[in-house]
Amino acid sequence: MSESTTARLRARGDARGGTGIAILLPFYNEEAWLPRTIETLRAQSHPPSEVILVDNGSTDRSRAIAEAQADRFPRARVRVLTEPRPGKIHALASGLAAVSAPFVALCDADTLYPPHYLAAAQAAFADDEKTVAVLATDLYTAPASLRSLVKRARIAAVGRILARQCHSGGYGQIFRTDVLRACGGFSEAIWPFVLEDHEIVHRVLKHGRVRYPFALWCHPADRRDRNARTRWTLAERLLYHLTPFAMKDWFFYRFLWQRWSRRDLRNVRLRQRNWA
Repeated sequence: MSESTTARLRARGDARGGTGIAILLPFYNEEAWLPRTIETLRAQSHPPSEVILVDNGSTDRSRAIAEAQADRFPRARVRVLTEPRPGKIHALASGLAAVSAPFVALCDADTLYPPHYLAAAQAAFADDEKTVAVLATDLYTAPASLRSLVKRARIAAVGRILARQCHSGGYGQIFRTDVLRACGGFSEAIWPFVLEDHEIVHRVLKHGRVRYPFALWCHPADRRDRNARTRWTLAERLLYHLTPFAMKDWFFYRFLWQRWSRRDLRNVRLRQRNWA
């Protein structure tokens, strides 16, 4: 892991009243999306305390864009890191090692975040000290549309009923930093496959509660659904929901591990894209 000279240690954040939330955003060849995503994070009503952007070996203009955008967070400590090992899990591990804030928001480079995003997460943690993570609902229509309102209500309800499962993705997960580290963080030795967002939530759930606030949502790009090479099967998904929490270790580390090893669903597969 190396750090950008131009973006090193912009230590303006915590002393100026940030949220105590670090933004951790890994990216790989996202020059088309990165400016818009960073702009939505810069426009937060409650600004982050630090911003960690991790370049995972981009060959386009993504890194230059990240470095140029770094100066636009006047109240945050901003760093642009490089993780040369290919794979999102390595970028997340490098970024997490650099976090000093008590909370960390994992963000995707192709996702847009509403201005209240960090404020909603902060409020959810403040409501319950036993909450170890708050997860966002992914929306693909206007947040006040009937479709989005129904989905937000459904995820909030399902999150209460099936509380020991993950109902969100890596685009919208905010954790207590100490808990994320205590459960092992992101490690290829622990989980080298895709679906790292569900597996990490499984480990975090051993330390406390996970919540799905109605007010916490974001707009991921819909392109990811086209990449069948990185998705689990319907049978695997159904079994995930039917497996009791006491057997989730078996589900991930025996059942899925064996199947996905045969199908070579390694985390690095996320770099293979079938969109422009």
